[in-house]
Amino acid sequence: MNLKSKLPYIALCLVVLGMCLQLQAQGRTWLAKSGIFKLWVSDAWGSENSQQLFDPYSFSHILHGMLFFGLLYFFRNYLSIAWRFVISVALEAAWEVAENTQAVIDRYREATAALGYYGDTITNSLGDLISCAIGFLIVQKLGLWKSVALFILTEIILILTIKDSLVINIIMIIYPLDFIKEWQSGMM
Repeated sequence: MNLKSKLPYIALCLVVLGMCLQLQAQGRTWLAKSGIFKLWVSDAWGSENSQQLFDPYSFSHILHGMLFFGLLYFFRNYLSIAWRFVISVALEAAWEVAENTQAVIDRYREATAALGYYGDTITNSLGDLISCAIGFLIVQKLGLWKSVALFILTEIILILTIKDSLVINIIMIIYPLDFIKEWQSGMM
């Protein structure tokens, strides 16, 4: 393996390292306040959500990877699949850094039903990166139409199980709707 073929792997490692260092500089901790490490927590509204490696929102990060694959597909004639994968993970890493700024955390608290949200642990952000990578690989394997069907199915399942999804999350961050917030809070 020559240096040119190793560059995407090196870049991927640098992206992950850079994200971890930036999150740490922002005051993010590696583990939850409980000090416990879990691979999975199922309670989307509990105190361990966004604190452990994977949680119900991991599925929305899989959807990020699926969307990034679609966006980067337009560059397939210019970038190898390896570089598109790295860019996808880099976009997710940039989102993880932005998502854990105080301004975005405050926006989540103000605009959504996530009143107790205080940011992700670095461990959870790593889980989100892994989830995004999985989403990218799923589209590569399934192709367009099966991936679209899976995307829609995942959105529906998230809405039915945790009263949230990637689309709802985007809506609530950009233009919060009171009826969604009330529904999520159980007031409806």
